[in-house]
Amino acid sequence: MTIKKSLSNREHLLESMRTLSAELDYQTVLQSVISVASKLTNSEVASILKYEEADGHLHFLAAPWFQKDSMQSLRVPVDESIAGWVYQHAEPLVIQDVKEDKRFYSEVDQAVKFQTNSILAIPLLVQGRCVGVLEAINKVNRAHYNGEDVIILETLASQAALILENMDLEQRVTQMQAATDRLEQMKKDFIAIASHELRTPLGLIIGHSTFLREVIEEEHHEQLDTIISSGAKLKEIIENLSNVQNFQSGAASIRMKKFSLPNLIKENIDAFQEKAKDKKVSFHTDIKHPDLLLEGDAEKIGIALGNLLKNAVSFTSEGGHVFIIMEQIPGYAKVAIIDDGIGITAKELPHIFERFYQVESHLTRQHGGMGLGLSVAKVMIELHGGKIWAESILGKGSQFAFLLPLDRDQFNAAERVFQH
Repeated sequence: MTIKKSLSNREHLLESMRTLSAELDYQTVLQSVISVASKLTNSEVASILKYEEADGHLHFLAAPWFQKDSMQSLRVPVDESIAGWVYQHAEPLVIQDVKEDKRFYSEVDQAVKFQTNSILAIPLLVQGRCVGVLEAINKVNRAHYNGEDVIILETLASQAALILENMDLEQRVTQMQAATDRLEQMKKDFIAIASHELRTPLGLIIGHSTFLREVIEEEHHEQLDTIISSGAKLKEIIENLSNVQNFQSGAASIRMKKFSLPNLIKENIDAFQEKAKDKKVSFHTDIKHPDLLLEGDAEKIGIALGNLLKNAVSFTSEGGHVFIIMEQIPGYAKVAIIDDGIGITAKELPHIFERFYQVESHLTRQHGGMGLGLSVAKVMIELHGGKIWAESILGKGSQFAFLLPLDRDQFNAAERVFQH
């Protein structure tokens, strides 16, 4: 009879484990664990306690339904309880008569109006680390807990331990995500405030410097040119910050109208001729469709082009070359800007369109900027339903290319394609 009962218990345990494994709600699983534990060990009740580092106590995570509300607020000390001993030593413990054991913590009984006579407590172990305790209380008819009861509870404890570990992991992930979200919001707020508050004083600096240059002696022009040039660089940084912020906040918009992409490319090349000349860098253009018209926001695409050209000239050594190729492929215009500069490592290449990412260390870098130019270019192209990417070989040069839809219908289709 005893053998048949033992087999029945183990079959029931296996079936219970399969059912528990299929359950997705953690709290439901834990309540099911204590229900199965009390049933298979023939105990009056069972409970699960979890150690909380915040206060150094064990907390009831699962308890019988008629005691659950009362037990949720209870805290069991680690140094003055049977559950605490099991947690600290990570060993099972059977107490057949709690009155004979000074480790028994009677305040739980007093709080829930219950009388504990015997306890079987099993540690909840995750990779050898104890995270809580599973208890069975009062084997019926004052019977003694035995080895089979220990095996049953140890089996159930393994399931409960995994649940507790998963709950901890999810909590940590949630906390990390909340912290990340707060940092991201702080960064957005800083960018918005900084770009707004810097515009007015910077405009005054550039405006007054330009005026003074017109009225003072030529011997002071060089100093004022430095002020004006530095102000222009700061203005560019602020505009980049603002462009990224507007895109992220959803405030960015585009004004769609027909424009000549070849003309826009030429205008941007002309704007960088002086900078290229200073570095003895030569531009080479190959416009395969000189009459190509696009529907889009020429100003925003011009910003992307300008940032890519600036990047190419900045990272091309003296005497180098920058090639600009424009062609039409089915449904799209393709622009490629190729340089024979310093190139980008394979490790850094996936990150170059991220905000504030800089290939060079901020302590040793030779080129200016805040690492916003390429991220802004990406924003401007993607606002048009386009796609931008880069290829590079370290020491040989880089190619930055982008696609733009030719018309509104293609723009809408491209948005759907590129967003996947």
